[in-house]
Amino acid sequence: MKKNSIPAPVSKKTRHRKRGAKNAHINRQNSSLAPKCTIGLDLGDKTSRYCMLDQDGNETKEAGVATTKKSLTALFGKLRRSRIALEAGTHSPWVSRLLESLGHEVIVANPRRVRSISESNRKDDKRDARFLARLGRVDVQLLFPIRHRGERAQQHLATIRCRAALVDSRTGLINTVRGQAKSYGERIGGCDADQMRKEKLAALPEGLRVALEPVVEMVEQMTEKIHGYDQQLAEIAREEYPETALLEQISGVGLLIALTYILTLDDPSRFERSRDVGAYLGLRPKRKESGKSQPQLSITKEGDVYLRRLLVQGAHYIMGSRGPDTDLKRWGLKLAGNGSKKAKKRAVVGVARKLAVLLHHLWVSGEEYEPLRNSAAAQKAAGRAA
Repeated sequence: MKKNSIPAPVSKKTRHRKRGAKNAHINRQNSSLAPKCTIGLDLGDKTSRYCMLDQDGNETKEAGVATTKKSLTALFGKLRRSRIALEAGTHSPWVSRLLESLGHEVIVANPRRVRSISESNRKDDKRDARFLARLGRVDVQLLFPIRHRGERAQQHLATIRCRAALVDSRTGLINTVRGQAKSYGERIGGCDADQMRKEKLAALPEGLRVALEPVVEMVEQMTEKIHGYDQQLAEIAREEYPETALLEQISGVGLLIALTYILTLDDPSRFERSRDVGAYLGLRPKRKESGKSQPQLSITKEGDVYLRRLLVQGAHYIMGSRGPDTDLKRWGLKLAGNGSKKAKKRAVVGVARKLAVLLHHLWVSGEEYEPLRNSAAAQKAAGRAA
């Protein structure tokens, strides 16, 4: 072509041909990445069952495999890229990461939502593997897929879980000590769990004191371990999760609640709205509406049990006498109404739900928390109206 020559116009037929060739090339690339088969994997503690389906939905293989990294790598490492559907459970976090590292598409099903598996009256490993494969092939949304947190976050969350196990065990031992003392007509002076020492047994009869001292010694050792975990968690939050400071702006939210919240949710962008967090943590009431019938039901209690318990503890503090005056507290006290036990319980759960939403908003926006923001705006509006 000459330097100043004008290129000949391309006909419409030629443009369509070129566009078709380009689309065909893209489709070939996508087809090379698309899963060639679908596999349902029913994880067991020692042995897992799997069922393979080809592109036409025909079963090509059904067998068992040991639930170990070596066996799973040997089996799935030699396969072409496949879609693998499995249920969430104890082994699913590390198994899903392993399979993804081998190049497979992994779908982790939510067992709470896939009732046909978790509540089946004909439940067995072969049937479950086949059912997971069928659902994964037809539509992955039927599995209500969930996403596991990263390995690093799981390690940090394990530290919190181990601390919680120690706290629960210590509470059980302290209750044993107090119960045994009461059975002898004695009482141990009131104190926090951290203050339970052998000196508290000094006034007890000698025989009872000798029996209880080893238990109290174990309580003291657990207290030291719990303090060690507290220091470790403070260091983790300071070095790797500085956003915990945003959440700790709220009175009643300490480092433990803030860090557990961040590690459990893992990624705030997974929620389109902050209001979705309440439902994710099981703090939304159940629904069973039919016609004009709209009964008040309990919360779903889905999601993470431990985080939900921490949020309820934070709500108790917010609504308690030691909690400062905030919009959240005013809303909760108004919801409690006449102060009956049932109303207070409903109010605490409502405050916990709003607390979960507020924490997500602060995490995403990075805003400074204003305890009486809504009340101040309402007062200004009332003043202008007057």
